[in-house]
Amino acid sequence: MQFKEIYFAGGCFWGVEHFFKGVTGVTSTLPGYSNGHFADPTYEQVYTDTTGFAETVRVTYNPDVVGLDLLCRLYFMIIDPLSLNKQGEDVGTRYRTGVYYSSATDLPILEQAFAAESERLGADPVTELLPLQNFYSAEEYHQNYLDKNPGGYCHLSLKTFTYLKVFEKVRMYLGGGEPHGSDSHSAEGEPDPIARMAEISAIVHEGMRFFWTGFYRVVPKVGCISSTSSLKSEECQLVLGPFQGPPACLRIAYGRGVCGTAWKEKRTIVVPDVEQFPGHIACSSASRSEIVVPVFAPASDSGSTDRAVIAVLDIDSDRLATFDTEDAKWLELIVSQL
Repeated sequence: MQFKEIYFAGGCFWGVEHFFKGVTGVTSTLPGYSNGHFADPTYEQVYTDTTGFAETVRVTYNPDVVGLDLLCRLYFMIIDPLSLNKQGEDVGTRYRTGVYYSSATDLPILEQAFAAESERLGADPVTELLPLQNFYSAEEYHQNYLDKNPGGYCHLSLKTFTYLKVFEKVRMYLGGGEPHGSDSHSAEGEPDPIARMAEISAIVHEGMRFFWTGFYRVVPKVGCISSTSSLKSEECQLVLGPFQGPPACLRIAYGRGVCGTAWKEKRTIVVPDVEQFPGHIACSSASRSEIVVPVFAPASDSGSTDRAVIAVLDIDSDRLATFDTEDAKWLELIVSQL
């Protein structure tokens, strides 16, 4: 097996390196300095912001385990791609964001990943996409810095690393491969969507310790005999699927409550205070804040971008303002595994 490499600049390289070390299929990471003006720079020189170098992490990976497209998507999870020369509290050209490739064959994959991010943002990232000009490893004390200094500075949040662990567990259980026998505890390759929803509910609930985690599935109303693909949304409803937590509402109408609205509007909805959401359905009086993520049908071969919603992931908290855009990004990535 021939391993491949890609170079990610995303602010302080301590956190970027620590993040990618947690990705299954990444075989090694090395912080360093890339695309500067001279050879063998020191940290002190790079820190002056006059050398052209960016703090960068070389990520070596096994393409049979993790693809470049997923690595790039994970990279965009940990940066602000619209922030120029600034990530977190780190400011300067040395902290600019960039993806640098050493093989031209990687460029089409990277361009597609950048295009997808532009579509998600509604704007073009200021992140560089360039061939690697040079790369020099950082001093030894920078390498594995957060392993050596667990309480050290990191511009990435603890929630980011928790979500990565959850996502990697979802990948482990729901990744490709042959379906396992009935005596297996893994759902790897499992074709049944309800089984996959059940596994994701359990993994997310256990990993993030939410109050309620589960799916509602889009199904025809009682009395309808057509398939959901041939029905109008108003002829369907959300029906309770696999979940973790206390008893919940069994059925939710199209456009009703947070779940029905996320289904109708085909977008993730974050609600800091459920009592302030118009038409909120109080399945549990203990619920205080909520996030609902739509699950889309696979893209059609016709090229149509109007994808149907087949389910929603509903997560409730017993605390106010639990969820934010970081939760939304990670949960959208997780449900994409369905």
